[in-house]
Amino acid sequence: MNTARIVVLAIAIGAGGIAAYLASGSDKPAPAQPVAQLATVDVLVAKGEINLGQTVKAEDMQWQTWPTASASNSFVKRSDRPDAPNQLAGSIARGSFMAGEPIREQKLVKTGSGFMAAILPSGMRAVSTEIAPETGAGGFILPNDRVDVLLTQRLKNPDPKATQPDIVHTEVVLRNVRVLAIDQAPREKDGQNTVVGKTVTLELKPDETTTLAASRQAGTLSLALRSIADANTVETVDASVKFTQSVNIVRFGIPGGATLMPTQP
Repeated sequence: MNTARIVVLAIAIGAGGIAAYLASGSDKPAPAQPVAQLATVDVLVAKGEINLGQTVKAEDMQWQTWPTASASNSFVKRSDRPDAPNQLAGSIARGSFMAGEPIREQKLVKTGSGFMAAILPSGMRAVSTEIAPETGAGGFILPNDRVDVLLTQRLKNPDPKATQPDIVHTEVVLRNVRVLAIDQAPREKDGQNTVVGKTVTLELKPDETTTLAASRQAGTLSLALRSIADANTVETVDASVKFTQSVNIVRFGIPGGATLMPTQP
């Protein structure tokens, strides 16, 4: 064997050894890079579902680890108030909480008054009125829904020769008002989904309370459920529709008077 072939063979063997060494070194895992520690904070959350108007107990809340970067200033933090569950116990929920939702004091009211006074905004009034069960949108109206209040009256036809002695008149007396409560409840055992309410409590402005009181005496009230998209719509009732009330006077045993009727100014 000549010298040239020996040199080529030696070079080939050396190259193969180097390749094998490099290949064996690539199988070794790369050294682990240090991972930055995520900053966390303990936040007070609802342990289970908390419904509107429910009195919150200490056992209804629990501490949960939360990323500090996403913890809002409105959250109740353990580092600031370690005894918050006991401090907030007895509060009334002004809104519902889902399980795991952070507790915010803006949605709680701690007061000695009742539930309705606690959830009623300043300057507003809570007024209850009866409605016909068949006029309550089939039981689909729930607290916090927005409704229109309709008044239906049966009026005497002023034309004595008319074929129809009575005229049925319906108009909207209140628009886009919030339902605070309605007396309906589930009754699954009777094969029914709900018992349609006969009494509804509405959130009204002071001037709207008189309109509702007059309308209640004038005829039959019914509710029209509005879309949730109309919640922030500002609407007013036609101010030209007013009500006057007459008094029944009895003279010598003979009653006289008139019913409550709408008048146009």
